[in-house]
Amino acid sequence: MRLRRNTIFALAAGCLTLGMGAVYPATAIAGCSDSAAAEVDWSGCRKRNVILSGYDFTGANLEKADLIGSDMRETNFSNANLTRATLTRANISNSNLSGANLSKVDGGRAIFQQVNLVNSTLEKAEMFRSDFTGSDLSGANLNKTEMGRANFTDANLENAQVTFTNLARANFAGAKLNGTDLKKSWTYLTKFNGADLSQVINLSQEQLELACGNSETKLPAGLTAPSKWPCGSDD
Repeated sequence: MRLRRNTIFALAAGCLTLGMGAVYPATAIAGCSDSAAAEVDWSGCRKRNVILSGYDFTGANLEKADLIGSDMRETNFSNANLTRATLTRANISNSNLSGANLSKVDGGRAIFQQVNLVNSTLEKAEMFRSDFTGSDLSGANLNKTEMGRANFTDANLENAQVTFTNLARANFAGAKLNGTDLKKSWTYLTKFNGADLSQVINLSQEQLELACGNSETKLPAGLTAPSKWPCGSDD
């Protein structure tokens, strides 16, 4: 009788477990030990100071991945998910991040020189002192991003959304800014030396008064160069 009762309880427990599994499916576990490859799932994985140069991460899931100080030069991250990833001091130069999602990334002092960031998303990312020299950010979303002291020298930001963004002391010397939307962005001592701002969208006189430029800076119709231009060498 006792054996029969135990058997009934075991069957009931098994059915309950199966039912719970149907309601609460098992959580997928990231393959942190998987080799670097397209569509790999390294979400939440710790990959600090790793050499990943030249790999293909097309469509990969790198959400919340820790990539501090890693070497990711000449790497393909097109359409990859790097939401909330940590890229502090990482080197991603000459890489392809077109269409990638870098929302809320922590990328202070990261090197993004000569990078393809066309139509990428960096909304609400922390990119203080990052270097985007010569990179293509056309059509990118940089809304509400922390870009203080970032370097955009000779970068292409045509048709990019850069609204409500902190651009304090950022450098846009020689940058392409046709169709760039700078609505309500903070431009304290932002350097526009030699930049063509004539086709920038939503740039105000108040923003110009805070910024820095020189005789080669082209302005939109209706706006005038502040009397303080060019800024001092300590600005």
